[in-house]
Amino acid sequence: MKTDGSVDYEIHRVDGLIREASSDCVSIEEPLEIVIRYFKDNEWINEPLMVTMRTPGDDKSLVSGLLFSEGIIQDKSAIDAIEVNGSNKGKYDVDNSLIVTLSKGNQLDLKNLQRHFMVNSSCGVCGKGTLNAIEIAYEPNISKEGPIVSIDLINKLPNILKEKQKQFANTGGVHASALLSERGELLHIAEDVGRHNALDKLIGHVRCNDMLKPIEQFVMCSGRLGFDIIQKAVMSGIGMIVGIGAPTSLALDLATKFDITLIGFIKKNKYNIYTGNWRISENFGE
Repeated sequence: MKTDGSVDYEIHRVDGLIREASSDCVSIEEPLEIVIRYFKDNEWINEPLMVTMRTPGDDKSLVSGLLFSEGIIQDKSAIDAIEVNGSNKGKYDVDNSLIVTLSKGNQLDLKNLQRHFMVNSSCGVCGKGTLNAIEIAYEPNISKEGPIVSIDLINKLPNILKEKQKQFANTGGVHASALLSERGELLHIAEDVGRHNALDKLIGHVRCNDMLKPIEQFVMCSGRLGFDIIQKAVMSGIGMIVGIGAPTSLALDLATKFDITLIGFIKKNKYNIYTGNWRISENFGE
């Protein structure tokens, strides 16, 4: 069944030696160009920032979340507007170029940020040529007071996430990121073909709607926990990340540096607490 961000394709299904015509719901993947407009030396300057492959939908959340994650902005007030840039339409009649107007006083230094890069749907760090280009732009304060999550709740998270993944249920081809309370209430979920895009969509939505309270919330991701995922959490002050997949060594180094609780490889009643074990409580009532 076709949903937003997906398209029906005519296919042939094979079962044993039987082949028959059918259809399949497939996730849409299309490029999105992001252009930054900022005021400098008494004139407005348009600067192409990047192109990313994404699932259309929640594009404004994706863009704002990416700007937060890359350290380009620190507050939603830095964005005056996010609008369609020209008449660039993709194959599926979706707008594939957005222009972000920054408030006066917010300038973009592309030379220092080293942001002339391409990002594909599988790796949020691809195209960044040097280690300097993936360093944290600033060091936020990660609260050590919370969240405190019960060991029992962690076991239930895969089912909580799966029940809310509408696009995944229809296509099987998208990642998800979700914000949850320390009691297990799902506060918001975002889906995209790119795991880093899903997290940017989540961060953009919750930060622009003043929903993020890291001391009592945490984030769960459906895919692998790489450096890029932890970096985005750090930039928003998120102190706990749970993932179905495996972490990388660089992700663990970053989580350790900023006292982030990182949990991965969740299976039935099994998971690994790689860092920040103290945030996990054995008291089921807490």
